[in-house]
Amino acid sequence: MAKTAMIFAAGLGTRLRPLTDTMPKALVPVAGEPLLAHVIRKLVRSGCDHLVVNVHHFPDQIRKYLSENDFGVPIDISDESGCLLETGGAIRHARPLLEGADRFLVHNVDIISDLDLSWFEGQWHSDALATLLVSERQTSRYLLFNEDLRLVGWTNVSTGEVRSPYPDLDVNACRKLAFAGIHEISRGIFDVMDSFPERFPIIDFYLSICDRHPIYAALPDHLRLVDVGKFDSLAEAERSASEILHSGE
Repeated sequence: MAKTAMIFAAGLGTRLRPLTDTMPKALVPVAGEPLLAHVIRKLVRSGCDHLVVNVHHFPDQIRKYLSENDFGVPIDISDESGCLLETGGAIRHARPLLEGADRFLVHNVDIISDLDLSWFEGQWHSDALATLLVSERQTSRYLLFNEDLRLVGWTNVSTGEVRSPYPDLDVNACRKLAFAGIHEISRGIFDVMDSFPERFPIIDFYLSICDRHPIYAALPDHLRLVDVGKFDSLAEAERSASEILHSGE
């Protein structure tokens, strides 16, 4: 397991309004504890000894929560309170806190899963810039991979839109897999990001460079995962998350 991990906790959490009108998404309670606590504990149990949490929406609430709760490892704050940098910009902004490790994990705060993070670590390719956790869940938007599970593009099957650096990509020959909000990244990514603007989504970045820098998928045989998303489905998500957490993750 990578020793350093970053938790994306800066988002506005618009899908969870009205809860997130008064608190950050990271502190929304699920199965008796904030989402942030569930993710931190999973990472620490898996061997992480240094965490980075980015903040923007109600940042002082997250700072206060972390100061009042001891998780047994140092937790640094990557402050985006002045400007929300999106996922790619967030990683680059946290560079001083992340680049001491050869590789680091990135985990969305609203993902609860039974993923074996040690297994995920073991899927790393020596030439990889990043490894993305994926699943075969049904959705309208998929990442596209070749037979070696290397990223080659993206598609929206509802609209037919395709994005890829490969102009002659045969979408029908690709594996269509859904990104699951967890990735492992080489510190070499920071040099590749130098030409990008201050704010950018990490998936857009991956799609723009995947023909030159290998991005791989890791597809577990079994994965129970809950994306704690919309407010109107929060009760159902909480029941599913509670089952995963109580099964020992």
